Amino acid sequence: MKYATVLFDLDGTITDSKPGILNSIRYALNKYGLEVPSDDQLQTFIGPPLKEQFMEVFGMAEEQGNRMVEAYREYYGEKGIFENRVYDGVPELLRELREHGMKILMATAKPELYARRIAEHFDFAGYFDFIGGACMDGRRTDKYDVIEYVLESCRITDRSRAVMVGDRRHDMEGAARAKIGSLGVLYGYGSREELAKAGAGALADNPQEAAEILLSD
Repeated sequence: MKYATVLFDLDGTITDSKPGILNSIRYALNKYGLEVPSDDQLQTFIGPPLKEQFMEVFGMAEEQGNRMVEAYREYYGEKGIFENRVYDGVPELLRELREHGMKILMATAKPELYARRIAEHFDFAGYFDFIGGACMDGRRTDKYDVIEYVLESCRITDRSRAVMVGDRRHDMEGAARAKIGSLGVLYGYGSREELAKAGAGALADNPQEAAEILLSD
């Protein structure tokens, strides 16, 4: 097989986390009396680092962005984290990769603490050899930094046989910087145009197609 190590994004790739994330953003905006934009605009928060997205979308300074993240976590840590579901076909994808002896890792910009809770709650943690994410204090939120952290933690030296699977441009761009392969999934939150423009090595419409690509020679 071409690949021996597969890194997965979480939101929009393993789980449909949109309801919990959007509700958490609404909670934070309401707490500070700010206007809540459309769902389409709120959906842009899924994937990028949270603080930076608050700053960019609402024109906030860094200090205010930090306060918004704290408010977001008030809701997300209690309720939003579980307003979530595993995509149909993903457990079968993970199982098939495992049966073929692949090393399965997670590389998410979500705080690692939350990523582990989600994986355990929705019963897919057992498929992963390692779950890596951002730090709660705001460090290591860039996808490239997360990918490097995961590769180094797992002592992956042959990058030619590693691939990043994700649904947003940050996944594809992070993979390119880390000099590993990339596979964009179209059932998540990013468009075909976004992923292609970001340099995705391949695109999959669904988890089964992703399995076929990842297991190809």
